[in-house]
Amino acid sequence: MTKIIDKFLYQVEVTEHLWITMPDGCRLAAKLWLPVDAHQNPVPAILEYIPYRKSDGTANRDQVIHAYFAGHGYAGVRVDMRGTGNSEGIQLDEYLPIEQQDGQDILTWIAFQPWCTGAIGMMGISWGGVSSLQAATYSHPALKAILPVCASDDRYYDDGSYFLGCLSGQTIGWGAVMLGRNGRPPDPAVVGESWREQWLNRLSEPNLYVDTWLRHQRRDAYWLQGTVQGHYDKIQCPVYAVTGWADCWPNTVLRLLENLPKSLPKKGTIGPWGHAYPHHGIPLPAIGFLQEALRWWDRWLKGIENGVDQESCLNAYIQEKVPPDAGHSTRPGRWVTELEWPSPQISRQRFFIGNAQIANRPISGDVVIIKSPLSCGLSSGEYMPWYTSGFSPQLPLDQSDDDARSVIFDGPTLETPLEILGTTWAELCVIPSAPSGLIAVRLCDVWPDGASTLITFGLLNLAQRDGRGSPLPVEPNVRYQVRVKLNDTGYSLVPGHRLRLALSTSYWPMAWPAPDEGSLALEPSESYLDLPVFEGPLRDGARPFLEPEHAAPLETETLREPHHERVINHDIVSGETVLWLVKDGGRQRFLHNQIEAEEATTERYVIDDINPLSARAEYTAHQVIGRGEWETRTESNLTVTCSHESFFLDAKLTAYESDVEIFSRDWNTEIPRDGF
Repeated sequence: MTKIIDKFLYQVEVTEHLWITMPDGCRLAAKLWLPVDAHQNPVPAILEYIPYRKSDGTANRDQVIHAYFAGHGYAGVRVDMRGTGNSEGIQLDEYLPIEQQDGQDILTWIAFQPWCTGAIGMMGISWGGVSSLQAATYSHPALKAILPVCASDDRYYDDGSYFLGCLSGQTIGWGAVMLGRNGRPPDPAVVGESWREQWLNRLSEPNLYVDTWLRHQRRDAYWLQGTVQGHYDKIQCPVYAVTGWADCWPNTVLRLLENLPKSLPKKGTIGPWGHAYPHHGIPLPAIGFLQEALRWWDRWLKGIENGVDQESCLNAYIQEKVPPDAGHSTRPGRWVTELEWPSPQISRQRFFIGNAQIANRPISGDVVIIKSPLSCGLSSGEYMPWYTSGFSPQLPLDQSDDDARSVIFDGPTLETPLEILGTTWAELCVIPSAPSGLIAVRLCDVWPDGASTLITFGLLNLAQRDGRGSPLPVEPNVRYQVRVKLNDTGYSLVPGHRLRLALSTSYWPMAWPAPDEGSLALEPSESYLDLPVFEGPLRDGARPFLEPEHAAPLETETLREPHHERVINHDIVSGETVLWLVKDGGRQRFLHNQIEAEEATTERYVIDDINPLSARAEYTAHQVIGRGEWETRTESNLTVTCSHESFFLDAKLTAYESDVEIFSRDWNTEIPRDGF
């Protein structure tokens, strides 16, 4: 339970709305939390710059964070990006140069306000974390430190649609959600009579995001624009990066620690959480993240010598055994601290495979054919466990079903603990039978009763075996030595358990299937696992995290309760397997501004086990914004199907004012497959 703090050293005043005018005249909407005497005694500022609507979408989350910072002597500044919330303009895509330039102009505006000392920190989760990293590459003189949470440093590899380098069924759905989200109107009470004209412009101008993404199936200039990876040296301010092992982006923190300039103050924390700020982290334990952030801001924005820069480089949560359960809310484990990364307490150890076994010595074994039913992967859990609309079972299921659809190699029953921390690699020698293919690699913890807990996984599109910029032909009956990177993790296997390596040719719907029906022949004698084995104990004197706390939330009224569904059905007659998801956040009213808001999405993934061209993904999104008699609604849907040569997108966006349709737009697009 997060502790609510309602009394602070500084009394806080809130400005619900103010305009920040960009050089081209576009006005961006902002909310400001200030110590009441900041005009007489200026304070540093903390900026959060995202597209998710300050007046309703993230209003409560913003309040508990920025009121907390203001109560400790900072200005909290929350800005809606151009074309979102109450800001003017149009948002045409993610992370465009104009978005990044606006961020720089916002920093300049803040630095010259009479209530600001000129020192600014920037933070955010997800999009806000990415924008913080991007902003740091510009070396703005006022930006003194950043704190990105659950962020990506590579737009292609693990953002957009190309999760882990494979076209992901689940991330395509983000394009459907954003289609409706971008179509929500500004608030007439803020922007005045122009609200409807601005709304219609938002509905009619932007393209379908996923259409753009699918026209760039290579890691080309489109994805490199705004990608921090490869430009780490441009970041010159201190970085504190945070994520969770259960998040879709668990790899960014260790990449930043390894690649940021050695002289740069940097720090990382990785907990057991999904996509959430760590003071609200699920699975538990949550931590006192806001206290951690304050110590970071105090050091770099106020110059207080509090020792945060002398502490551990990395705080990592080593997850311990837990029975496989998509709905567990707590993850047992322990925190370890490392003074440097890569850590000298980690050794790379090679484990050989063969004859259905894993061992620390070579094993003789025959060639193994891997040919998985296309529904393999349904036990993976959500791409991005995200609990903003209430707790629901989003984590991986027991892996036994997917294990039965894979080729598996088991280690011996452990007599001593085996702990891993960092990046696992699988070196595999494979021979495809078809001119395309993918390989999914899972690492599992097998219990004495046979239950199988997912530790981590990785994917490789064989066409991208030598890089993601230029896919190569896949030639049947040709031997390929490939390297598959698994997601970073920290995990402890205990005595009595076994390590399992599971290999499959499908991982639906996490990865769209390759277009050809085929198999992979695996040569075990030329394949192995490369594990980051952690050999250090819990460091004595490690500073424990404080208990989570935040400021008092806004008063809200629940008008409709959240609702969630996650169902897997298999039709024996048709041979189709369907994964059905409902994520309905309910409806609430914010009492401070009387805005009512609701959002609900559905996802339906359909495939049969033998036809890769049967893959079908269907998404809907429903959003409502209103107040009193004024109510607006957007309904968006997207269906993605494929042939051997192309992807097909069918989408529709419809907008209503008081149940009267005022706008409708359709997309029907064919896009050639390019290495997928």
